[in-house]
Amino acid sequence: MILGWLLRLLVVFLIARAVWRFVAGVLDGMAPPRQTTSPDGSAVALARDPVCGTYVVPSRAVTSGRGESLRYFCSGRCRDQYAGDRRLAS
Repeated sequence: MILGWLLRLLVVFLIARAVWRFVAGVLDGMAPPRQTTSPDGSAVALARDPVCGTYVVPSRAVTSGRGESLRYFCSGRCRDQYAGDRRLAS
């Protein structure tokens, strides 16, 4: 008899929790979009290494070229490989 009451209580609890999560999800979906950058503006645009595809922070990256032809690399090895490939293509 006690086991029956415990099972009923558990079922009621699980149904109530499911309803609550559904309502919370609907309300969250109706809310305006959240801010995607940090409030202090510390988000940094990343640059993609043309050799290995790694994304790097431009201020910490190894660079090659100037102006419009400036490239960002994750390492000196990638920069050297890029320079070697460009010489072979010429």
